[in-house]
Amino acid sequence: MRPYNNRAWLLLLPALMLLVAVGALPLMAVINYGFHDIFSLSNVHWIGLDWFSDILQSQRFLASLGRSLLFSALALAIQVPLGIAVALLLLSCGRWAVWGLMLCALPLVVPWNMIPMLWLGLINQDTGILGHWLAAVEFDYKFTALHTWMLLLVMDTWHWLGLVVVLAYAGLSTIPTAYRQAAHIDGASRLAVFRHIELPRIAGGLAIVFLLRFVDSFMIYTEAFAINAGGPGDATRFLSIELGEEINGFSYGQAAARATLYFVMVLIVVCAFVMITRRPEAEA
Repeated sequence: MRPYNNRAWLLLLPALMLLVAVGALPLMAVINYGFHDIFSLSNVHWIGLDWFSDILQSQRFLASLGRSLLFSALALAIQVPLGIAVALLLLSCGRWAVWGLMLCALPLVVPWNMIPMLWLGLINQDTGILGHWLAAVEFDYKFTALHTWMLLLVMDTWHWLGLVVVLAYAGLSTIPTAYRQAAHIDGASRLAVFRHIELPRIAGGLAIVFLLRFVDSFMIYTEAFAINAGGPGDATRFLSIELGEEINGFSYGQAAARATLYFVMVLIVVCAFVMITRRPEAEA
């Protein structure tokens, strides 16, 4: 018998070296900066856990964390069911479904910094299409806390709904037609078909959607800053907005500590996600 040869793993060395260079080293540098008070590159003072302690004990941080979690929860609660519904609708469109998928996926290629400008133009009552429609139904859009949250959720849904639709449609389209025909013969309701036949097939894809959309919505910055810069007041001051303010204020030590805390939060969510998704496999 020929001995097992694992030298093929050497082919991964270039990718691993690149990952260390662009990922691990910058991360280690940020974590290290979080333990220092940085006035300049030549004037750095060790302060230990002071930045971390100040941030965790700050009521402003806790409020921003709550707003970020609320935004992620609302985004997932809207986008996942709506994306599944659109995928089911496209599934009944036959050969025309591909055009619907392309239309849903189109916003995914729009640059992030262009999205808030696009929507601000759309809701403008003088020049925007949506602005004229809102005026026609006598809806006076103002940049209040409620209206700003509504705009952010609509904008985020428009941008990312295509991801949910594409992944859900991919799972639904792999289900053999005979399964649905058998369920129809047995008199199963539409809800029962979805619950016992369709949902298990798209569960894996939806799990990835939940993870990706949570991480992205949890750290939303460009859209929220461009719409109202965290306002009005602190209504849309998310975690990323505070981090951006500290970077712009040249408080690099505190910003590094805050970024490290955000990284730990996301890492905890990812680890929990992996444990939950692997539990059924382990039990089986």
